[in-house]
Amino acid sequence: MARVTRGSAAKLKAAQPPQDVTQEPVQLSSPPATPGPQRSEPRRATKTGLASQEPSPAKALPVTPKSTRKRARTAAIEEDVNELPHNLGTIPDLIPSQVKPKDGSPAKKARHLKASKPTSRKTEDVEELVAKATATTENSPKKAKNNSYGLTPGKTPYPNWPHPTAEECEEVTRLLSSVHGEVKPPKSIPMPSLTVSGCGEVPSVLDALIRTRLSAATTGTNSSRAFAGLVAKFGVLKEGVGKGSVDWNKVRLADTKDIFEAIKSGGLADVKSKDIKKILQMVWEENQARRDELVSSGTAPGSANEDPEEKNAEVAKADENVLSLDHLHLVSNDEAFKALTKYPGIGPKTASCVLLFCLQRPSFAVDTHVFRLCTWLGWVPPPGDPAGLAPGAKGKFAGPTRNSTYAHCEVRLPDHLKYPLHQLFIKHGKTCPRCRAITGENSEGWDKGCVIDHLVKRTGVRKGMGAGPVKGANGRNAKRKKRADDNESEPESNELSDLGSEDEENGSGA
Repeated sequence: MARVTRGSAAKLKAAQPPQDVTQEPVQLSSPPATPGPQRSEPRRATKTGLASQEPSPAKALPVTPKSTRKRARTAAIEEDVNELPHNLGTIPDLIPSQVKPKDGSPAKKARHLKASKPTSRKTEDVEELVAKATATTENSPKKAKNNSYGLTPGKTPYPNWPHPTAEECEEVTRLLSSVHGEVKPPKSIPMPSLTVSGCGEVPSVLDALIRTRLSAATTGTNSSRAFAGLVAKFGVLKEGVGKGSVDWNKVRLADTKDIFEAIKSGGLADVKSKDIKKILQMVWEENQARRDELVSSGTAPGSANEDPEEKNAEVAKADENVLSLDHLHLVSNDEAFKALTKYPGIGPKTASCVLLFCLQRPSFAVDTHVFRLCTWLGWVPPPGDPAGLAPGAKGKFAGPTRNSTYAHCEVRLPDHLKYPLHQLFIKHGKTCPRCRAITGENSEGWDKGCVIDHLVKRTGVRKGMGAGPVKGANGRNAKRKKRADDNESEPESNELSDLGSEDEENGSGA
């Protein structure tokens, strides 16, 4: 080993370059490895690490770059007031230095202003939308439904079909009365029953409407059970026109789920409970509006037919929140029909029943039995007949519906026969071995005949089937007859008017 002298040490020191006193005398063969998350900026991390960190790679990296970026990003978030939620970015910050339109056209300036200054207009839009939403919510029950059902009062949809004539109606009434007895409308409406829901045979128009709605798509037994549930849950009125029936204002104020629980044994309780709740709220609002009109001007629709005492009584009922539709007694048939069909779940058939049984107006309500017999009697055009098409229409007539049958017969039948024929058709449609919904040549009692057998042309063998004659012993008709025999034991609906067969929501029949 060479001896180091003072002179050789001085020479060695002079030959070496001057060193930074702040830097450790570290010699690295290569830059330290950069951890995975920081590979996006390896050079900055390495350079900084070489300048200020210990030689160990594990301790050289995570200090300056990461903390610097964190602080910058946090500051940006805190300062960016235009940040949009759900990672939608930010509202463009259109600084004049960034946005330099080539020309100063008003159109471009308007776009930039619209993007950069949404606050005042946005506030106005929000207030306007809230106002519209509130108004829509308050008025929606009255505007939510188109109640025309494509029908025009006093006008038949089949003007080229000449049946039934007045003579045909008289003949069928006479023949059916010979079997089922003479039917006449009652002189007065009976007091409401708490055990039988019925289809509108009560003095209170609102009571009649709700009872008829409960009768939809179920038997009379089930609808009566549902009505009894309302009585038990909400009690009855002790006085007034609706005395002895349900306190409808209590039902209005109840939760829909409580109404559902009260009527769930009657079928379709989910739909019916919602309809009843909406109907009662609409009626309350109408009562309050009529009350205000009577107080302020002394007039309201139909009030010209009221004496002062009746007007005062109507105002008093509204003040006490006694719900009522009895003012429909004061308006015409067409006005009452239109008023009834605006309610949810109420179609032409239900409205016609209320007119017929409660308001005691001539109206030919068409239920499943009435529709079947009108079709078999040829009172409406059969499928494929050009008379079923509207004037000028092209195509093939698909066949009548219950609503179109109602509209046609409402025009063609004499008023004094509408009540008896409605009742006679229902009774005959339920009891006649040849005119029931499910029937065939092998059905029990077929050989007893039918009093209107020479007038009808029967088609179909089941409810909802209208294709093909019942008679026939081979092929497709034989299969229909066999199915009818297999189902002969199926019980008939026992309600007065089988309201459930109609689609009250969209007005379709068939």
